Amino acid sequence: MKYVCDLCGWEYDEENGYADGGIAPGTAWADVPEDFECPLCGAGKDAFSEDE
Repeated sequence: MKYVCDLCGWEYDEENGYADGGIAPGTAWADVPEDFECPLCGAGKDAFSEDE
């Protein structure tokens, strides 16, 4: 599953994770820390939506 920032469009892909942020490949969005911020615009995790 992929999740996209509603503010800037940055995409989190569960399959790839986010190495620069210390999130390993295969990490489910539910397991991403609640204090996660978008690396481009700083939006909180609640500003992301499932990408269809």
